[in-house]
Amino acid sequence: MTPRDDSESSPSRWSDLDRPPLNATSLSRGLVREGGLWRAVDVVQRTGSTNTDLVARAADGTADEGTVLVAEEQTAARGRLDRQWTAPPRSGLFFSVLLRPAEVPVHHWGWLPLLTGVAVATGLSRAAGVDTALKWPNDLLVTVGDQERKAGGILAERAGDDAVVIGVGVNVTLRAGELPVPQAGSLTLAGAVSTDRDPLLRGVLRSLEDWYGRWRGAGGDAAACGLQET
Repeated sequence: MTPRDDSESSPSRWSDLDRPPLNATSLSRGLVREGGLWRAVDVVQRTGSTNTDLVARAADGTADEGTVLVAEEQTAARGRLDRQWTAPPRSGLFFSVLLRPAEVPVHHWGWLPLLTGVAVATGLSRAAGVDTALKWPNDLLVTVGDQERKAGGILAERAGDDAVVIGVGVNVTLRAGELPVPQAGSLTLAGAVSTDRDPLLRGVLRSLEDWYGRWRGAGGDAAACGLQET
């Protein structure tokens, strides 16, 4: 799906000073390196779904393993069971990554959503100072008051025979009045020490690179890479 240009009808990228835009140049400089997993970090202002876009790019050969596609706003994002995921522009982390785990038998690929969840939880704990729990199969939970609330989700999709696209959505600065449902949460509502999305995204992607490298190096064996211990 081609990202739509809604610049004439949408507010300025700087209209909400509490939600500055991501810095694509800085993200690329901090994540793309020789010998690393991440090959490109593309940031778009608005699209339907980063997963849909990246699956299409994988199919037509225009995206390599390690491509990261980030959207400031998604208009047709999907969660598990095709549930809709909505959030205000620049209020969260909405991104997808393309992985081609050629060394790992396909029957082990089912570990990728859990691996991603562990990586995201670890990265957010370090970068935002918020304890994040996982609820199988794909929910990211934070504690707001005395309640555990869903603040994010993960969606994995096959992209042809040799690739997987994993989408992640995390509510970062959603305020109470912006929650899609009362039982939802965000890093802000959970008392995060930082809601600057640039270092949050870098922390999450570095954590994912670390966990993916361990898992791939172990041939997809969840016990050998430490995934089963989490």
